[in-house]
Amino acid sequence: MVRGRLDASETLLTKKPPSISKPAAKKPAAKKPAAKKPAVPAKKPAATRPAAPAKTSAKKAVATVAAKRVSAPGQPSARETALWIAAAALDKKALDLEIIDVSGRVDYADLIVLMTGTSDRHVASLVQGIEADLKEQHRTRPLAVEGMPHASWVLVDYGDVVVHVFQSESRALYDVGGLWMDARRLPVPAPSRSR
Repeated sequence: MVRGRLDASETLLTKKPPSISKPAAKKPAAKKPAAKKPAVPAKKPAATRPAAPAKTSAKKAVATVAAKRVSAPGQPSARETALWIAAAALDKKALDLEIIDVSGRVDYADLIVLMTGTSDRHVASLVQGIEADLKEQHRTRPLAVEGMPHASWVLVDYGDVVVHVFQSESRALYDVGGLWMDARRLPVPAPSRSR
């Protein structure tokens, strides 16, 4: 062996093995004082608990909803709104106009107004005339208008009054008036001659 150079075996023997360090032990976190839980009241015995309310029938529930939908002060009633719609439609030459009273039967409206237009342009003209007349004269706007692009059947929602404007083929096909054959009809106002 030559001095100054170490053999590979000597190097391994003379080197100290690498020290293995232990991971530092984690100190436990300081415990927070437990918050006091509110006392839970004990349940009443079954004999003293109030009885569950009896289930109401579907007809009573619908009548209750309809009774709660009373118009606010200053707001027109459903009947007034339907008569305004009918008058505006008759001024635009609507055909076969009907006002059907569905209060207490459905929860989405009190009155349904049905009418027929002779073409898609006439149906669109009826809807636009109704909207314009109620907006200008009565400050009432519809909540929604559906079906205007095709104008075969247009639905206009005035809250408690729903208006259906049909072309004659669509009115015969869907027969909405026939669905309410037993419902009371309101008298339709005479067309005004002022316009």
